[in-house]
Amino acid sequence: MTTTQVGIVGAGPAGMLVATLLRRAGVDCVVVEQRDRAYVEQRSRGGTVEHRVVDLLRRHDLAGGLLSTGQVENKIEFRMGGRRYPLRYDPIAQGRSHYIYPQQFLVRDLVEAYLADGGDLRFETPARVITGIEGSHPRIEVESPAGGTEVIECEVVVGADGEYGVARRTVPAGALHTYEHQYEYAWLAVLAQAPPSSDCVINAIHESGSCVHVRRTPEVSRFYLQCERDDTTEDWPEERIWKEIRLRLALDEPWTLHEGPILSTGMVRMRSLVCAPMRHGSLFLAGDAAHVVPPVGGKGFNVALADAEELALALMDRFIRHDHERLDGYSETRLARIWRIQEFVHWMMDLVNTPGLGTPTAPFLHRVQMARLERIIASPSYGTAFLEDYIGYW
Repeated sequence: MTTTQVGIVGAGPAGMLVATLLRRAGVDCVVVEQRDRAYVEQRSRGGTVEHRVVDLLRRHDLAGGLLSTGQVENKIEFRMGGRRYPLRYDPIAQGRSHYIYPQQFLVRDLVEAYLADGGDLRFETPARVITGIEGSHPRIEVESPAGGTEVIECEVVVGADGEYGVARRTVPAGALHTYEHQYEYAWLAVLAQAPPSSDCVINAIHESGSCVHVRRTPEVSRFYLQCERDDTTEDWPEERIWKEIRLRLALDEPWTLHEGPILSTGMVRMRSLVCAPMRHGSLFLAGDAAHVVPPVGGKGFNVALADAEELALALMDRFIRHDHERLDGYSETRLARIWRIQEFVHWMMDLVNTPGLGTPTAPFLHRVQMARLERIIASPSYGTAFLEDYIGYW
């Protein structure tokens, strides 16, 4: 048996940020992760980092990699009807910007920082069962890489193992309320070995469906294509992918789309989900274990890291200053912000994605989208309200 103060399940961005901050503050913790290190440090997910998260990482001296190799982004571009509709962040943002820094790069930075501080991180160690969360000494039963079962006894468990992990399933039936919304379409996520074709995110509004282009590195681009909810990756061979990207991003002016080999594709069944409360007894949920945000707007990565900082600071209060107030308020504090983000993402989904594809109402709804975008561009107050939420001003 291992005894520690905080047991953390999941070595993604939320779990590793909690662990790194606790370790630096002198709070003992153990992280268990079912995957191997190579997988965790190469797992491609989000990559748009809001200025508040950049500030968070700076505060804790964890922004070195991001600031040295991340790409600054200070505008967003919409496309519709062959025209560009760019929106620059300033003067509204007052110098605030996004950084483009792939999630796996940040996870790698956090893993290296945690291990450099002597942290206990156990890869290929799946958490099978969490028990005793109603009491003061919960246990995490894990499968050791050598075979057999080991037990980690702690005072607090942090569940940062995603939507389908063991942490959320540990909460007794009826103690956790799940709020969920399923969208009528999916997104095909495409990672391509192709240099970015823009210096900012492009959101194309098209009668055939949305297309989002995001730069990941100087050599790799991410695309999202709206498609039918029941589509599979087999329905989208490489030739069809590039044909639709060309169609939906097309402009009535010279512009070059950089193409290249498709590295990976995956279907994102678009949905929003919030679990409340984000705590049960001595178990605290963070990141995708507590909420799911569709990728439009790049919010999911950022809200998970904000969960992690708040939870880490609250745990420091609990273990170092013996003050439970911030930890007791963790769920309420985070849920207020999470619902604000869910509201904005839901609104932006309607802005970008063409509803009712293939139905008689689609042409009408597409023109409603067009009118909404034109209002954002034409109305300073409406455009300001959009940018405040998109940039993460509040």
